[in-house]
Amino acid sequence: MISRDRWIEVIKDFQEMEMPRIIPRDIDIPLETPIRRSISIIGPRRCGKTYEMFYLISLLTEKYGRSKILYVNFEDPSLTGATLEDLIRMRKVFYEMYPENVGKKVWFFLDEIHNVENWEKFVRKCLDDNLNVFITGSSSKLLSREIATQLRGRNLSYYLYPFSFREFLKARNMNVSKYLSSSDKIKIMNALRKYISGGGYPEAVLYEKERERILKEIFEVTIYRDVIERINARNIKAVKLLSSALVNSSYFSVHKFYNFLKSRGIKISKNTLYSYFDAFVDALVVLPLFRLDFSYRKVEQSIPKIYFVDNGLLSVNGIDDAGRLMENAVAAELFRRGEEISYVKNHNFEVDFAVKKGKTVKQLIQVCYDIENFTTRERELKALREVSKLLKCKDLLVVTWDYEAEEEVKGRKIKFVPLWRWLLRL
Repeated sequence: MISRDRWIEVIKDFQEMEMPRIIPRDIDIPLETPIRRSISIIGPRRCGKTYEMFYLISLLTEKYGRSKILYVNFEDPSLTGATLEDLIRMRKVFYEMYPENVGKKVWFFLDEIHNVENWEKFVRKCLDDNLNVFITGSSSKLLSREIATQLRGRNLSYYLYPFSFREFLKARNMNVSKYLSSSDKIKIMNALRKYISGGGYPEAVLYEKERERILKEIFEVTIYRDVIERINARNIKAVKLLSSALVNSSYFSVHKFYNFLKSRGIKISKNTLYSYFDAFVDALVVLPLFRLDFSYRKVEQSIPKIYFVDNGLLSVNGIDDAGRLMENAVAAELFRRGEEISYVKNHNFEVDFAVKKGKTVKQLIQVCYDIENFTTRERELKALREVSKLLKCKDLLVVTWDYEAEEEVKGRKIKFVPLWRWLLRL
C-alpha cells in the first residue's frame, strides 16, 4: 500500500520540480480533446516519452498553472506494487491538497502506468469525471490489450520513437531549410554519419561522450526489464542468445534458431522461443517486417526481416556495415511515419520496402549505399522494375547515400534520392 504521506510527497515534489531542458518533438499531441478520450504515448524505453509529457506539462503550466496538473512516474521504486486502490487514494489526496480543482479542469500525467494492475479502470473513472488523462507505456501489447478492452473507443494512441534525423539536428542546434549552401550540406552529411552510426536515443545524442555506455545500458535494461522480467523468462541464456541472433540477422526464423539451440544442448520449446521473440517486439525494440502478401495467414507464416527501432542498438553491438545501418534507418523512419510496409521477395528478386495503402502498393523503395557500383545497380534496379510490373506500382524510389537523379530505366521512371534529403523530406 502507498501511504497518504508518500502520495503527498510525490505530489509536492512534482509541484516544486523545475522542468528540464526540453527539445520539442515532431509529434502533434492535443492538450485538450472535445470528447472524453485518454491520450496514450507509446514507445520504447528511454525514447523520450517522459520528456514529451514534460513538454506538454510546460505548455499547460503557462496557460493554467502547475496546481491543476498531476504527474506521477510509476517506475519510481517507492511506488512499486501500487494497486488500483492506491490510484484512488492518489486522486483523493490530490483533491485534498488542491480543493479548488474539484469540478474544474485538471490533467493527470501517468508515466509507465502499465506497471499498475487494473490501471485502465482508474483511467476510465477519471474520464467519466471529465479529467484529462495522459498515459505512457514501454509495452505496446500491455497497453493495447487494455485499450482494446476496457478503454475501447475512449483512447487516442500516439507512438514516439527515438529522435528522427530532423530532431537529431534540432538537438544539435542545427537548423534545416529547403535551400542549403555547400557548407550547410557538409554539416548535414557529417551529422548524418553520426546519426547512422550512433542512432537517435535522446540521452546518447545529448551526452555524446557517454554514448556507448548509455546505449549499452539501454540495451541491457530493455532485455532484463522488458523481456526477462515482464514475461518471467526462465531461460536467461536463451534470451541472451536470442538478442545476439536478432542483432546479427537480416531474417529471423524461430525454427532455425530452435535447431541452433538444440545443437548446443539447450532445451527449450518453440512456443517459449516465440514468446521470447514476441517480448522483444512488444518492447518496441525489434521491428519485424513481413513479406508482402494479401493473405493474412501467409503474412504471419513468412520469415520476418529484422530491423531495430534505433541504429544505436545495432552499432553498440558491433554492427558497422554501412548498407545495413542505412537500410535500418530507412525502416525505422517508415515505422515512425506510420506507414504500412512489407518486403517483397521471391527466388529471383527482392525489394526492400513496399509501402501499402489497403490492398494497393503505392510505393516501392530500394535502399542502396553504393548505387554507382555497376553490379549492385543492375541487381537493385532490375528487382525494382520486375516488382513494379507485378504489383502495378509506378512510384519507384531508390534511397542512396548521396546520389540524386530521376532516370528512365527500360521504360520505368525511377527517382534516386539521397538519404539525408529523404529523412528530412526536403
